[in-house]
Amino acid sequence: MTRSVYAAYAFTLLLCAAAPAQAATPAKDSKIETAGTYVAIALPVVAGGIAVWKDDWTGAKQLAAVTVLTVGTAYALKHLVRECRPFAHPCSHNSPDWDSFPSDTAALGFAPAGFLWNRYGWRYGLPAYAAAEFVGYSRVDAKKHHFWDVLTSAAISFGFNQLITTEYHPSRRFYTDIQASPDGVYASLNYRW
Repeated sequence: MTRSVYAAYAFTLLLCAAAPAQAATPAKDSKIETAGTYVAIALPVVAGGIAVWKDDWTGAKQLAAVTVLTVGTAYALKHLVRECRPFAHPCSHNSPDWDSFPSDTAALGFAPAGFLWNRYGWRYGLPAYAAAEFVGYSRVDAKKHHFWDVLTSAAISFGFNQLITTEYHPSRRFYTDIQASPDGVYASLNYRW
């Protein structure tokens, strides 16, 4: 395995280990819900860190676009589609309990996971998707969302990632060229500093 793959695994392990430790603070929310929120916030930070570590500024821009579009779409749908949260039956007419569909927290987790998979491959994407699935599980477990709210957020993320994220190809510093002319064949090898 390469150094970058080990770094991705280390980031994911750090992410999964740090979230429950921070969730141990007493709060009204369950520990799983709090851990899921921390993981959702950490995923785009970790994905951005990987892009910067690889000196991949195009990837960083794609990550920002995918995350903003995914979370923005989920947020807009949340205010257009009125679905009652699982814990709040019946919902009162003007309560915030109508903000179930889709999950913007899950969208925040799935957007960088899809980016990492599409941009850098399954070695980065698989641990990120596992973390994003934990985020989705935490939202359903806390009865903040139905499972289809989380699946919809994952589908929105998948769509934007397919449209925006391209596969990463590290920049090459060596360039070769061969040209033929009536006078002969010319070969060149160049190095870009």
